[in-house]
Amino acid sequence: MVTNHIKSVVSNVVTDADYINTKGDSISTRVIVPKGYSRVKYAVGSFQEYLRHYRLKPYGSKIINYDDSEYFAQDWHDAILEVPVPSNGLQQCADALMRIRSEYLWEKNKKDKIGFNFTSGHYCSWIKYAEGFRPKIKGNKVTFHKTASPNHSKANFYTYLNLIYTYAGTMSMHNELKKIQVKDVRIGDMLVKPGSPGHIEIVVDEIQNADGDRMYLLAQGNTPAQNVCLLKNFENTKFSPWYRFDKNEPVYTPSYYFDKAIFVRFK
Repeated sequence: MVTNHIKSVVSNVVTDADYINTKGDSISTRVIVPKGYSRVKYAVGSFQEYLRHYRLKPYGSKIINYDDSEYFAQDWHDAILEVPVPSNGLQQCADALMRIRSEYLWEKNKKDKIGFNFTSGHYCSWIKYAEGFRPKIKGNKVTFHKTASPNHSKANFYTYLNLIYTYAGTMSMHNELKKIQVKDVRIGDMLVKPGSPGHIEIVVDEIQNADGDRMYLLAQGNTPAQNVCLLKNFENTKFSPWYRFDKNEPVYTPSYYFDKAIFVRFK
């Protein structure tokens, strides 16, 4: 790492073991479980299982920015998630994770659960947006007014997400969402450093051994807006891409240094 909280380049790292199945087309089939571990079970249809089985692009796919350029660091990842990247450049690190969560709720017909706080603290729900309510923003004051016709279409849903991307981020997610202790981390929880810029990464798989020791996989969106990728672990190459987390200990990932393991959980 170059310095705390500065995104940097790490390359030419040799791993001690290969836990990657290059033919796997989902997180659960791409990443192999180390000997002595097994995947933690979650309910069918849960957000945890949704993430664990998230579809991936073919092995070797590159990280592509919103403008179709290649990201400067192509050595950080073991997989690219099938999350489209809008050309408007808005879908950055926190935004990509809010999109994944929102699409899960949409697919499960839980649309009334889709909603996020702006950084100002004001809640903006998809249902009210679909009914035609739009925010009027003046400084830190936000009011909502019915200024559009009702539109519950998928296209309008993505227009709503663009609004969320503009006014929400790592700070609002840190302030809004429940904090999770390291011992209680599960799939779907997010490692966060609030700020401008801040950063956030999401747990997409979880394994444990007979002693109860757990390891996790991390994925991230990034700035500039780009593909969501599954991260390698350059700090523990013996088990990369699996990560361990310890209370009050920093977490080093290829693109970011978290000085504390602070996790939040979607509602």
